[in-house]
Amino acid sequence: MLKQIAVALLAALMAAPAMAQDAGEIARAQAGKDCRNCNLFQADLSYLDIPGIDLSRSRLRQADLSLATMNHANLAGANLSVANLFGSRLTGADLAGADLQQASLVGAYLGSANLAGAKLSGANLGGAELATAKGLTQAQLDTACGDAATELPSGLHIPACR
Repeated sequence: MLKQIAVALLAALMAAPAMAQDAGEIARAQAGKDCRNCNLFQADLSYLDIPGIDLSRSRLRQADLSLATMNHANLAGANLSVANLFGSRLTGADLAGADLQQASLVGAYLGSANLAGAKLSGANLGGAELATAKGLTQAQLDTACGDAATELPSGLHIPACR
């Protein structure tokens, strides 16, 4: 019986899609080339200047985008959960439907960024510049946290981080 369970478990694991990062796709993104639907899990894109890049629907879970400049980037539908976006510059970026759950956006600049439908549960927006962000709702902010330095569109507020 144990042997049958072990064989079934092994077969299930072998049938599961690989979720490891793709070094070739990461190199492409680091070079500033579009990479839609790419597996950029834990990619290091920190400090890069890659304006206008299209990483829509890509898996950037746990990626490091700290201090990156990605103005007008397309990150719509991307999985940026648990990613580090500390101090990143995302002016006019499209983050519609992006998963930013548990992400750190401390000090990030999101002027005119589209955040319609973005998932912000557990995201830290301390000191982030969101005053001109588009599509941002109170319901989204209620699931995130920030501080007195977080700049929001008029009429919106954010719970303090603990």
